[in-house]
Amino acid sequence: MDIQKMMREIGARAKSSARLIAGAAPARKNQALVMVAESLRNSVSLLMEENRKDLEAGKEKGLSSAMLDRLELNEKRIEEMAVAVEEIVALPDPVGEVTRIWTRPEGFRVGRVRAPIGVIGIIYESRPNVTIDAAALCLKSGNACILRGGSEAIHSNRALAELFGRSLAAAGLPGDAVQPVPITDREAVRVLLTLDGYVDLIIPRGGKGLIRMIMENSTIPVIKHLDGVCHTFVDKGADIPMAVSICLNAKLDRPGTCNALETMLVHRDMVGSFLPVVLERFREEGVVIRGCPETRAVAPWAEEATEEDWGTEYLDKIISVKVVADIDEAMEHIARYGSAHTDVIVTESHSRAQRFLREVDSAAVMVNASSRLHDGFVFGLGAEMGISTDKLHARGPVGLEELTTQKFIVLGEGHLRK
Repeated sequence: MDIQKMMREIGARAKSSARLIAGAAPARKNQALVMVAESLRNSVSLLMEENRKDLEAGKEKGLSSAMLDRLELNEKRIEEMAVAVEEIVALPDPVGEVTRIWTRPEGFRVGRVRAPIGVIGIIYESRPNVTIDAAALCLKSGNACILRGGSEAIHSNRALAELFGRSLAAAGLPGDAVQPVPITDREAVRVLLTLDGYVDLIIPRGGKGLIRMIMENSTIPVIKHLDGVCHTFVDKGADIPMAVSICLNAKLDRPGTCNALETMLVHRDMVGSFLPVVLERFREEGVVIRGCPETRAVAPWAEEATEEDWGTEYLDKIISVKVVADIDEAMEHIARYGSAHTDVIVTESHSRAQRFLREVDSAAVMVNASSRLHDGFVFGLGAEMGISTDKLHARGPVGLEELTTQKFIVLGEGHLRK
């Protein structure tokens, strides 16, 4: 197989389709998305059967329980995909939105409007729902997309992409606007990263190794996040039941996600009251504690935390715990070891909450809330392409607006430059 030729053909078809999608009426795009949601609900058995092939292969390969959880499709998750698509339908179409307009002294007007980026390449691992989320967001924002999911989800992703393509065609839109890479050979990824004549943006979703490889090899701009080393700082005087519930939810709701709690920081004044309660609850839930000396004095059964633990994204039922003197030490720890993803303070102090919001430099900074809330669906964006920890163009959940660029328009009446 000539992989370079195959990928160039995919890129050419995507670029040709992108022009048609960019000019598609909002009603036509929404019609296709409604059909996608209906097809998902009507194809549960088929999708679960294809997904079962991936799960069985994953077990044979020895994938971790966290990876298998990411890979699994069940009725609930398929319904969640359909609902996410419907939420995207309900959102305003960003294409053509005038974000600013002004009149120059000479009488002509200058404006800025949202426009599609073009062709977006999405490279992701494990989660088949990304196929639908990514395709739906790209369609609504007027972009074509090339989807390269992980080899462990090849059957699930093919089935989902085919379902989406059929819905596009039924709505009178080009099916090539959503194209899966049909092979698992890693060379296809390397070729995709160099198709700068066809592809305008790369968005990776996966582990640090994958994203590092993409950053090092792509000739195309990349929106990325590297790690989700998320912190929750329990401040002195925090409401203990609330702090316990926030920390438990942030760690245990889905430990294998990038917005799960990885390091809990506890004010020294809370060691005698809050810390024993939350550590015992974690122990009951089977969470491995890796703690500082003060933590282990409260919980001798905890493992000793190493320097490496403070910067580790576990993606599992493991948590590192450190006692700190005050908010300054907590923020210093976050600045040193964090990944600028999601950081939380649990506090009753308005002034310290405001300091935390101002001084912690992360994509999402929260007060008295679980880090698991940092998600495009939960934020009301319909779905997301991922959570960006970049600072340019897109930061936080990458939704519809983040999948557009802006261009200038000029409205004149024969104006000339003098």
